[in-house]
Amino acid sequence: MTIDIGLIRQSWSLVEPVADKVAMHFYAKLFADYPQVREMFPPAMDLQRDRLLRALTQVVLSLEDTEGLGDHLGQLARDHRKYGVLPEHYPAVGRCLVIAMRVNAGNAWRAVYDSAWIDAYQFIADVMIAAAEQESAHAPPVWTGVVATHEMRTHEIAVITVEPTQPYAFKAGQYATLQTPHWPKVWRPYSIANAPRRDNRLTFHVKVVPGGWVSTALAHHTRPGDTILLGPPRGSLVLNRASTSHLIFIAGGTGLAPLKALIEESMWRPDRPNIDLFHGVRHAVDAYDIDDLRALRTHHRRLRIVNAVSHDREWRQENAVDALLNHRVSLEGDVFVCGSPDMVQVTASRLLHIGVPSHMIHTEFTPGAPTLVYS
Repeated sequence: MTIDIGLIRQSWSLVEPVADKVAMHFYAKLFADYPQVREMFPPAMDLQRDRLLRALTQVVLSLEDTEGLGDHLGQLARDHRKYGVLPEHYPAVGRCLVIAMRVNAGNAWRAVYDSAWIDAYQFIADVMIAAAEQESAHAPPVWTGVVATHEMRTHEIAVITVEPTQPYAFKAGQYATLQTPHWPKVWRPYSIANAPRRDNRLTFHVKVVPGGWVSTALAHHTRPGDTILLGPPRGSLVLNRASTSHLIFIAGGTGLAPLKALIEESMWRPDRPNIDLFHGVRHAVDAYDIDDLRALRTHHRRLRIVNAVSHDREWRQENAVDALLNHRVSLEGDVFVCGSPDMVQVTASRLLHIGVPSHMIHTEFTPGAPTLVYS
């Protein structure tokens, strides 16, 4: 199958200015023509409305990057199993997507655009269906987890340990999507804060987001013994991406979680790397994991931990990159960055500015790359 990327980009430029209308039309058409799929979505669609459309179009617009797209589509397919997505649902979504774009593009839309998008979407559907079928042979679509421990480390950060009732295979640095019984069908991604353990337990660092449904429920309305649902592991912020024996970890807030998992994993490697961890927080009280990090350091003799406090007058008032420079850390190692999207973008830009090569900066998502369909 030959996919005309030029036609796809040309047609997308017609509807991108009215993407919100396309999204509304898409969901209206999808739910009217295929009412059985409505139950896969949360009751409130305010936050969901544009996410599926945005993710679909980003994937299609990224078809030239065939090397990374296959892995990404495979992860999406495995994740979609938790929603109950079946092979017959893919044509429905593709048809409604094309109709929504055609209607909102007006007279500028051409018949060849239909063909280009249908071909592209069929390619994506074939890859995802195959990946989902392969995964179904050895893994469930969702895991039930029992909350083993729940600790409020600050007034807005909880550390929660969950024990899945079935084996949960993942790599250090990956994340899982969680669903709480308080908000059925609403999933949110949280990084796993530990390397794989023999007891199969997973620890999550949850920061309460103002108005956040899932984060509030997990932090303030969840107790040991409660159950939550977990989607399959996702993400590529893994230790194997490093090419040097010196690692620099830069974390913002609860972005510490996956980097802590990587530190745990590195302890068991025969070629244990030197690690400089810089944890950026606004206030000293936000450094919620000091005791655990100190315990890690007693077992990892090549680990240095620096807390960078940016908004306390009693401290030096520096961010994580400032602290890195003030400690005169060599910039020849691999740099892993994790935190909020804004923090990651600003940090990566500054690292480039001070001379760190782009291929040595590792983040979960590359700017402009396809991201989560649902979150």
